[in-house]
Amino acid sequence: MTTNNSWLEQAAILLLCLGEEAAATVMQKLSREEVVHLSENMARLSGVKTSQARKVINNFFDEFREQSGINGASRAMLQSILNKALGSEIASSVINGIYGDEIRSRMARLQWVDPRQLAALIAEEHLQLQAVFLAFLTPELSASVLSYLNESVQNEVLYRITRLSDVNRDVVDELDRLIDRGLSVLSEHGSKVRGIKQAADIVNRIQGNQQSVLEQLRLRDETVLEALQDEMYDFFILSRQSEEVRSRLLAEVQMDEWAVALKGTEPSLRKAIFAVMPKRQVQQLENITARLGPVPISRIEQVRRDIMAVARELEEDGEIQLQLFAEKTAE
Repeated sequence: MTTNNSWLEQAAILLLCLGEEAAATVMQKLSREEVVHLSENMARLSGVKTSQARKVINNFFDEFREQSGINGASRAMLQSILNKALGSEIASSVINGIYGDEIRSRMARLQWVDPRQLAALIAEEHLQLQAVFLAFLTPELSASVLSYLNESVQNEVLYRITRLSDVNRDVVDELDRLIDRGLSVLSEHGSKVRGIKQAADIVNRIQGNQQSVLEQLRLRDETVLEALQDEMYDFFILSRQSEEVRSRLLAEVQMDEWAVALKGTEPSLRKAIFAVMPKRQVQQLENITARLGPVPISRIEQVRRDIMAVARELEEDGEIQLQLFAEKTAE
């Protein structure tokens, strides 16, 4: 056994050395979990050196000593091995699981492509392929892409997503083609990123010394710092404000607006707001929230902006002092 490879990798190398028939015989003796893990490792192997193979098989296979390496099992080879070991139906399920994870990994790169471009990419494809494509994206990105598709097909595509289970090989091949086209769009046109907003979100959540970060930005470009601080007046920062500031904002903003603004927010922020409310008021807020039911994200974001506008106005009038970042303290 080598120290560089896990035992699963070594087992995968050994089975690839043995060939399909022998590998299938071995797999028949394994548990379902072992078969899945071993198959995943076989699929991932690439460029295994002859010296590694010698150590794994303990010099029993002399014919491998002159080879430059062993390539990972192709999908076809794995399919053949698993068909013989498990039967075609179970083998297909295992293969789809393995290559489904591989597709998700590739599609994760598409998060940097503008949703409009992704919508244009799939708009002319068959509805079933559109559904599969969206099913492998993150829910947030899928929702954005779906919103740019023709309204007449949105419901149909969403319905087809609900009906998905296994995806056959032909569809996977088509999906691979779409991924390649999407990545080529990214390399050709780049991706839109609102950097100032992203930077503000990062600074707001830094656990270290934000003051030092901001001072460094001030030295480089004060205009950028001012724009960044404008973006830093994010609803999230209310969780780090003093009890006096939170109490004052509760007095200035109606309970119905708080019920909307706190929908889907971080637990730490909800806890901070509830901490300065009487129990009766907390119960009242929870009742209002329950009656509201689902609320559109656009409305939630607008109400949060309105609350932060009130906070900034109070600060400009000198009535409160907002803490934009978590400062270090000392006793």
